[in-house]
Amino acid sequence: MIKRVMTLAGAAALVVPLKAEAGPVEMPIEAAGPQGPLAGTMLRGSSAQGPVALIIPGSGPTDRDGNNPLGIRAASYRLLAQGLAAEGITTVRIDKRGIFGSAGAVPDANAVTMADYVADTAAWVKSVRVKTGAPCVWLIGHSEGGLVALAAAQEVENLCGLVLVAAAGRPLGDVIKSQLRANPANAPFLEAADAAIDELAAGRRVDASALPQPLAPLFNPAVQGFLISTFSLDPADLARKAQLPILIVQGGKDIQVSVADAERLKAANPAATLIILPNSNHVLKDVAGNSPADNLAAYQAPDLPLSVGLVSGIAAFVPD
Repeated sequence: MIKRVMTLAGAAALVVPLKAEAGPVEMPIEAAGPQGPLAGTMLRGSSAQGPVALIIPGSGPTDRDGNNPLGIRAASYRLLAQGLAAEGITTVRIDKRGIFGSAGAVPDANAVTMADYVADTAAWVKSVRVKTGAPCVWLIGHSEGGLVALAAAQEVENLCGLVLVAAAGRPLGDVIKSQLRANPANAPFLEAADAAIDELAAGRRVDASALPQPLAPLFNPAVQGFLISTFSLDPADLARKAQLPILIVQGGKDIQVSVADAERLKAANPAATLIILPNSNHVLKDVAGNSPADNLAAYQAPDLPLSVGLVSGIAAFVPD
């Protein structure tokens, strides 16, 4: 953009370059945590008065950018925030209580329940509304974050609607059973795993030391409280009860959550919108073939763009 200024004599035009218009700007943001602040990053959309969305991360030690020290470096949430900013949508992506920037919120990140994550979502919605002036906030829940969003929809106020991305449509225990069966090497442990999952779903802890050694990390006593709180929830039932607009986005090459999960959510709430991205995997990257190795390689590819249709699909659903 340039500004043309005539000299007093009018003999010539002086071209004076103005400062380029700033693009979307990232800024830190906090919400109240139990014992210290919850930390996140806000990326303002190109439209100052546009919609605002909170990106709720998936399971485990997943950070605000969508990365995880256990082997995920896809930067999916950062890329999603950038893509939505270009569409005029402001986003806030967050670190869960007890980890990364939110490490001071609680002393033990494992001592958490689904109710705790719902409470944190409520705190974030309050903080985001104060910071932006938005009348309501969209929840974009990825993977386990989709279950958090559905649970939050039952009790958190000032929500615009839900975007469920690669979110399970069955109780988490059933999802884990399916994931274990996908690997033939797990066959000797399936009976013990099923029994442990059923116990936790019934609200009872299990003796991890009595389980086959390969199952011990999955049923670590430190996380059993969280598993109990999560296994008791049926995402489809929560979707049926949600009185909000819902967009369901599912990848056709997701090896962790299936298209059948998305269809179960849609069946529970027929008013919801369902988008299937045929080549998208669980970290929201397109995979050319059907090789598990190629699929998993995308988990380590921050430079690989997001799946075609993901950003545009969300932007088309979320009204200006």
